[in-house]
Amino acid sequence: MRPLVLLWSCLMLQGYEALKCPKEISGFEGDTVSLKCTYGEEQRKLRKYWCKEIGIFVSRCSSTIYSGKDGQEITKDRVSIRDSPQELAFTVTLRDLTLQDAGKYWCGADRLGVDETFPVSLIVFPGSSRPPMPLDSTLAEDTSSVPSSHSSKSRVSIPMARILAPVFVLLSLLLVTGLIAFGSFILRWRKKAQLTLETQKNEKVHLPTLSTLMSSLNLPWL
Repeated sequence: MRPLVLLWSCLMLQGYEALKCPKEISGFEGDTVSLKCTYGEEQRKLRKYWCKEIGIFVSRCSSTIYSGKDGQEITKDRVSIRDSPQELAFTVTLRDLTLQDAGKYWCGADRLGVDETFPVSLIVFPGSSRPPMPLDSTLAEDTSSVPSSHSSKSRVSIPMARILAPVFVLLSLLLVTGLIAFGSFILRWRKKAQLTLETQKNEKVHLPTLSTLMSSLNLPWL
């Protein structure tokens, strides 16, 4: 029977304890939440359902969704339900929560007479109140183990090396060219020095010979 009317007195009916669900579920806006309800062997073949409680003096069901056969998942708007008779449990999933979804709901098993039901409260928190996601511990350890200055140098070293490579090559070529020029200058200087020394030796040898010749001829010095 469709649960058009849910009487609070049904909580006291025999067999109610066979159906058990979480008393409260919660989530933030945009989240997806699920709850799992269990039941007894006598409810295995009954259709399970999920609905929102409305009404002030008389409680009624709204937006009811029933389970399918053979474990088939049934989806209606942003709600889905799947019954697993082998596990004696069924699961309800609510997606993309909104603040308007908050309220009281019922999990139930449809049967002749009074249905077996269980009240569930859904709390939806504003998305703005969601706490920041914690930093992954492994990432934090890796980051803390390496000094920030070292990491910055590592990022800079590769492009700087590429930029400075041509400069190093140019400086090396200039250094080699300077060494070659300096070597050539040293060689020329040594040759010139040797030539000067040889000239001086020849003059020293020539001068004594000339003076000796003039003395032997008794020629006066000019």
